[in-house]
Amino acid sequence: MNKIKGISPAVWVPTLYFAEGIPYFVVNNISTIMFKKMGMSNADMAFYTSLLYLPWLIKPFWSPFVDVLKTKRWWIVSMQCLMALLFAGLTFSIPSETGSAVSLYKLSLVLFWITAFASATHDIAADGFYMLGLSEGNQSLFVGIRSTFFRLSNLFVQGGLVVLAGLVESSTGDIPYSWKVTLGAVTGVWTALSLFHLFALPKPDSDVRRTDTSPEGILRDLGKSFVTFFKKKEVWAGIVFMLLYRLPEAFALKIVPAFLVDGADEGGIALSTTNYGLINNTVGVIGILLGGILGGAWISKHGLKKSLWLMAAALALPCAVYLYMSLVPGVPLWVVGSCIAVEQFGYGFGFSAYMLYMIHLSKGEFKTSHYAICTAFMAASMMLPGLVAGVLEESMGYPLYFGFVMLTCIATAVAVMAVRGRISEDFGKK
Repeated sequence: MNKIKGISPAVWVPTLYFAEGIPYFVVNNISTIMFKKMGMSNADMAFYTSLLYLPWLIKPFWSPFVDVLKTKRWWIVSMQCLMALLFAGLTFSIPSETGSAVSLYKLSLVLFWITAFASATHDIAADGFYMLGLSEGNQSLFVGIRSTFFRLSNLFVQGGLVVLAGLVESSTGDIPYSWKVTLGAVTGVWTALSLFHLFALPKPDSDVRRTDTSPEGILRDLGKSFVTFFKKKEVWAGIVFMLLYRLPEAFALKIVPAFLVDGADEGGIALSTTNYGLINNTVGVIGILLGGILGGAWISKHGLKKSLWLMAAALALPCAVYLYMSLVPGVPLWVVGSCIAVEQFGYGFGFSAYMLYMIHLSKGEFKTSHYAICTAFMAASMMLPGLVAGVLEESMGYPLYFGFVMLTCIATAVAVMAVRGRISEDFGKK
C-alpha cells in the first residue's frame, strides 16, 4: 500500500472525505430542518437555505487560485480550523426563542454562508490533495472508499445529528437548546478531525505552491477554459440537461423536510424530529446507497445512452410518493418510511446518469476545469428552484404543490431528449 512519509492512505483518505461531507450536509440539510423547527416560514426557509448553494455554484471562479497561493495541505488545515471556529459560532448564534421572523436568524445565516464558502474551498483542496497524495494505482483503489466515507458523513449528519436534536427536544421541550446541543456536537467532532489532520495528513513532495504561474496567467487559463467549454458542439443541450434533469427533485428537496415535520392541521405528516432522523438514518440511507450502486452497475452493463430514459424515470417519478402522502391523511409511520425508501432509491439510481453525463460533457483538454463548470450548473439546478419553492408551496398548499412537482417531470423528459442522441452507444459501458 502506498505510503508518503510514513502516513498510510488507509488512515487519512477515509477521515478526509468523512470530513469533507460534514460541513456540506450541515449547511445544506441541517440548516433546512433546523430553521423549520425553529419556526421560520417555508418561503423564507427555502429561499435562504437555497442561497447557501452559492459558494459551490461560483467555485470554478476561484478554484485555480487555490493551486497558486498555497499548498493543498495548507488549504485543508486552514479551512478545517476556520470551520471549527464557525461551528462554535453557530452553536452560540442560535436564538433562545423561536419565531418566523428572519431577523432572529441573521447571524446564523451569515455564519452558515461563510461555512459554505470555507467548505467549498476545502472541497477543492481535498480533491487536489487526493491526487497528489496517492499514486495512480491507489487513486483507483481508494475511489470507492472516499465515496463511501463521504456518504457516511451524510448518515452521521442527517441521521445521527438530527436524532440527537430530536432526543434533546423530547427530553427538554426546548427546541433552540436541542439545536445548540447538536451544533455543539458538530463542533466537538469537527475539532477532533481537524486536530487529527493537522498531524496525520502526509506532506507529498509534489504538494508545493506553484511559482510558474502568476495570478494573471491563471485568469487567462480560466478564461480559456470557459471559452473552450462554451465552444463545445453540444454545450447548450448539455446545459439544458444539467439544469432540467433534476427539476422535480430540486423543487421537492427544500419542501419535503417541512412537509414531513409539519402538523396534520398544516397538511404535513407530523413526524417528530427523532423519527425524521431515524428514517433518514435507516431506510433513506439504505435506499440511496443501493440505488447508487445499482445505477453504476446498470450503466456499466448497458451504457449511458440506453440507460438514460430508465434512470430519468427512476429519479423523477418517485416524487409521486409525496403527492400520495399529502392526499391521504394519517399515513402510518411504516408507510412513510417505505415511501422515502422508494424515493431515495430512485434518486440514487437516477443520479448516476447525471454524474456520468457531466464526465461525458467534460471530455477534452480542460476536462478538470470543464467538470468544475458542470458542477456549477449542478449547483444552479438546485439553488434556483429552491429560491421560489417555499413561496409556491405556501400559495398552493402541499397537495397542489406536489402535483406541480410531478408536472415538472416533463422537464426531465425534455432534458433527456436534448442530449440522448448526442451520446455514443458505448459510452459508460465497462
